Amino acid sequence: MEESVTATHRILAVLLAGAMLLPAAASTAGDDKQLSVYAPIATYSLPVIERAGRDYVGLLEILEPLGRVSSQAIGTHWKIRYNNLEGEFVAGKPRCKVRGRECDLAAPFLLENERGYVPIAALGSLLPRFLGRGVDFHETGRRLFIGEAGIRPSFQLEAGAPPRLLLNFAAPVNPTISNEPGRLRMVFKRDPVVSPPSASTAFDNKAITQATFSEANGLAELDVTATTPLMATFSNGGKTIVVASIPAASVSAAPATAGVRPPAPRPAAPAQGNSTPVSAPSQSPAPAPRRLLAVVDPAHGGGERGAALTDSLAEKDVTLGFARLLRHELELRGFAVQLLRDSDSTLALDQRAGAANTAKAAIYICLHAASQGSGANVYTALLPHEGPAKGVFQPWNTAQAPALPVSNAVAAAIQTSLQKKQFAAHISPASLRPLNNVLMPAVAVELAPGPSGISDLTSASYQQQAAAAIADAVVSMRDQLGAQR
Repeated sequence: MEESVTATHRILAVLLAGAMLLPAAASTAGDDKQLSVYAPIATYSLPVIERAGRDYVGLLEILEPLGRVSSQAIGTHWKIRYNNLEGEFVAGKPRCKVRGRECDLAAPFLLENERGYVPIAALGSLLPRFLGRGVDFHETGRRLFIGEAGIRPSFQLEAGAPPRLLLNFAAPVNPTISNEPGRLRMVFKRDPVVSPPSASTAFDNKAITQATFSEANGLAELDVTATTPLMATFSNGGKTIVVASIPAASVSAAPATAGVRPPAPRPAAPAQGNSTPVSAPSQSPAPAPRRLLAVVDPAHGGGERGAALTDSLAEKDVTLGFARLLRHELELRGFAVQLLRDSDSTLALDQRAGAANTAKAAIYICLHAASQGSGANVYTALLPHEGPAKGVFQPWNTAQAPALPVSNAVAAAIQTSLQKKQFAAHISPASLRPLNNVLMPAVAVELAPGPSGISDLTSASYQQQAAAAIADAVVSMRDQLGAQR
């Protein structure tokens, strides 16, 4: 691809452009509809589109992280193949065939830009035909649980001075927590938290009075209402949230807090007993450790298909599913993650670099896929020769220069981690944009076929192993990445 920015362009102009482009690229607007999918192998969110007053979601996008998938559009007909199963759909028709058997969609199937969209109301009956297992679809909350993915909280009230409410979960959780007058809000974005036996539980306590569960737009929320201010701490390796009432005397003595976030989801071994001691109510909760931001960039997208891996499989489809799995693995390890695209959208190379630079991330990881070779290739920037930086401005085509030593160290760590998981992995510098335009440590990982050949590229298991290896390497470099910011 030809260079679209000359050597004389400077970072400042692109940062400003990136700031304007970032919300659309990241698809994080609160009003955007989304569907959250929770499966044993991955957790991810997908955009929901509205047509004729109905909500639709891409079927290929749902199945991508879960197995080998490909699709083909011929006129108004659209075929999708998931593992060894085939589905047939026709644009405008409310019925389809899966495994040769008809299935009711309840609304017409959509075909837009060769992408197939099904009404979300049909997911509960349609997906089990592909997956061969049950699903639990919460349509009003737009949350889809595959298999036994849900985590149901239980409550334990300890009446004391002050009283404490223990929220116990079967697995570590990572909600965003905030205080509001009369209640403490916990919003679960990535955790598969489902409703307790009763969506509203009243407590026989004058201070902590009630806990209420709700879900909407792919998110779950637990609210604890009280007549006194509340604070939250975490124990039991992140499996328990302790909500404590703060006595009025302590509130007047302690500075106000806006809420806390939990520690990294993979903490040290839990303390003995049911919970670790809760912070004394006369003290403010300890500040949560800083979460570093990783920008994950699925290469290509939209009209840019990337390499033709097979006659029906485009590189852009592999990189998106791979990116969602990497996001999941990094978030499990305590990183905040921003996907530059979470749908089949088009982003120019300079938009990608501008968005990453504006986000001030700790690391940028670009994902590619190839039909040749085996294992994975790890790339760092190959910088062109340019003049020196002028003052605070860094030449656009060598913006990576200050971070390149750490980028090389990250690449080496990824290579070692991949090799531990039996991936053939090689490192080399490459003139692969936008690596050279990114201000923070940056690498590109190109996933190649494994022992089973090209089919591994769409294997959720194969992608997940690679994603876990990359995430392990990034975690091992956490200190260097934090120091680089």
